[in-house]
Amino acid sequence: MTTDSPAGKSPSRGKRADAQRNREAVLAAAAEVFVTSGVDAPIRRIAARAGVGMATIYRHFPTRADLVTAVYRHQIEACAEAGPNLLASTDSPFDALREWIDLFVDFLVTKHGLADALQSDNDRFAALHDYFLDRLLPVCAELLDAAVEAGDIRPGTQPYELMRGIGNLCVGRDDDSRYDPRRLIALLLRGLRPSPAS
Repeated sequence: MTTDSPAGKSPSRGKRADAQRNREAVLAAAAEVFVTSGVDAPIRRIAARAGVGMATIYRHFPTRADLVTAVYRHQIEACAEAGPNLLASTDSPFDALREWIDLFVDFLVTKHGLADALQSDNDRFAALHDYFLDRLLPVCAELLDAAVEAGDIRPGTQPYELMRGIGNLCVGRDDDSRYDPRRLIALLLRGLRPSPAS
């Protein structure tokens, strides 16, 4: 006797897939809400954005710290996975680097929304900075190396320096509507390009 459903999937497997979809929806909704309302935004607002009940959120993330940490890690993973995908799908390594940096800036904007929580003394947040560097520095290095090898940029740019510089350019964006860090980041990228042959 089989326990498979008519669709060929066991009920438990279907429940796991639903639970995973709900978790992803909660993470995406929480990231959006945190950017606009901060990490102390009401859980009911996140639940409404995700289209789930509050009990679903608490089942996956029993505390707010669990949710904040999960959002941060989820965004790091998305940014890390984007690097190789962009190298495979864009016209040039420089285009891949530029598009990845655009995603990285989006991530940093969200990270600033999480800043108060990340600077707290909660042990749960202590390892996130190291995790951020461990996952994203190799991706940035791969993109830079590919761009150098293709002759798209000059050699010598260190991944940490580039990421740190971009991060510094993003500081203050939320406090001044006249300031657009992307304009300066575009200038920074232009400066990486090889000088025209004389």
